[in-house]
Amino acid sequence: MFDDFTIRNADMCDLPVIVDIYNTTIASRMVTADLEPISVENRVQWFNEHSSTFRPLWVVENQGEICAWVSFQSFYGRPAYNATAEISIYIHPDFRGRKLGKYLIQKAIDACPSLQIKTLLGFIFGHNEPSIKIFSSFGFEKWAQLPNVAELDGIERDLIILGKRLF
Repeated sequence: MFDDFTIRNADMCDLPVIVDIYNTTIASRMVTADLEPISVENRVQWFNEHSSTFRPLWVVENQGEICAWVSFQSFYGRPAYNATAEISIYIHPDFRGRKLGKYLIQKAIDACPSLQIKTLLGFIFGHNEPSIKIFSSFGFEKWAQLPNVAELDGIERDLIILGKRLF
């Protein structure tokens, strides 16, 4: 089903498309706490914090066009947490609802041993039931709920931390 998709490490020249895909999620108020579109310049430092061998940033291509991206980010930024990472998946609107998210979660889980990641986390708004459902289907469990920590258009929202111990 996903034979036409290629996953590769992102290059700096991919950053404008990564930002464009990210910006498509802002208006829904379901996925990110950003309230306004971000710029490529806003994401350069974030991009540079990724490493193909430690905290990769992958782009997903379909017929040569980037249609999604996956980010592994360090948790809490201290060495004792090096075996724990947060995963983020963003999919272009034309490719949502096609089970690409499930495919990418599995690819991320499969890559964790080589990245020395033992614990994978997802930070998801409590009202984002589709994402919670997908992560839960892979055995992620609710490890924390931060009530009303985000305000989106005057509505306070919970942040749920889902976790999965891999090995």
